[in-house]
Amino acid sequence: MTEQDKTAKPKSARRRAREFVLQGLYQWRVGGADEAAIEAYAPEMEGFAKADREFFVGTLRGVIAQRAPLIEKIAVHIDRPFTELSPIEACILLLGTFEMVHHPETPYRVIINEAIELAKAFGGTDGHKYVNGVLDKVAAGVRPDEVANRKQNR
Repeated sequence: MTEQDKTAKPKSARRRAREFVLQGLYQWRVGGADEAAIEAYAPEMEGFAKADREFFVGTLRGVIAQRAPLIEKIAVHIDRPFTELSPIEACILLLGTFEMVHHPETPYRVIINEAIELAKAFGGTDGHKYVNGVLDKVAAGVRPDEVANRKQNR
């Protein structure tokens, strides 16, 4: 165990759930798995027992069911067709956008920070910067009052 491992704070149940949602979305997007197969397999994965199962199921199902309107919200802020994004970054953007739309109780900055952490852990070298930039723009469109209030209170 490294020093960093000893000092790292434990992951919250919601953060763990986001990681499993990301893995499930990747299986769906790249491997063609359906949500039933993903939901059946996820509980067998190491650490799933510590995840927020309700958040996992609701978010996974929600993203898959609402992918078209989520992609529309994302597409206006990206520099290429959505289908050309890295699968990991595309899934993180779907997850983050879904949370912004359907979980107003979670501050948009928390959602973006969680997405950045997922991109750092699972994505390419600079993928987190791209995710940050896109989700910042999505937030301005989805939660304009919250974004404006945050900018005023800086």
